Amino acid sequence: MARVKIEVANALRNAARKLEASPKYQWGHMGACNCGFLAQEITHLTQAEIHRRALHRYGDWNEQLNDYCPANGLPFDEVISELIAFGFDSEDLKNLERLGDPKVLATLSQHERNLRHNVKADVVKYMNTWAAMIEAELAQKIELPSLERPIPVL
Repeated sequence: MARVKIEVANALRNAARKLEASPKYQWGHMGACNCGFLAQEITHLTQAEIHRRALHRYGDWNEQLNDYCPANGLPFDEVISELIAFGFDSEDLKNLERLGDPKVLATLSQHERNLRHNVKADVVKYMNTWAAMIEAELAQKIELPSLERPIPVL
């Protein structure tokens, strides 16, 4: 699961917001799909540049993640490396592409869990739900100081 840090939650929320506002969502396009929008947010590459880099090898995000090797120097592997360095792992990205992380889905009500991986509104819901999970875990780790004033010892 992605590293629990505010930057990861913010990246997911920003990608979801941009996806929701964009008329260019296309699940079959490597730069305009679920992972493509997250990759745009983190790498600051355009949809077209991400897609162009992906064409150096066959397959969708899932296949490219299966073949990922950080040492091979392929342009798309550099995109994946940047996402991993930011705080995601390959399973996170595979799950994002198919909206399939059981932990994310379990936080949704029963009637909301049948998300379709190629429907923009479902992808936005998944990203925001995942971000909320990370934020909740971060909130649990916060320790607040006691507000009680100590009684002076005489």
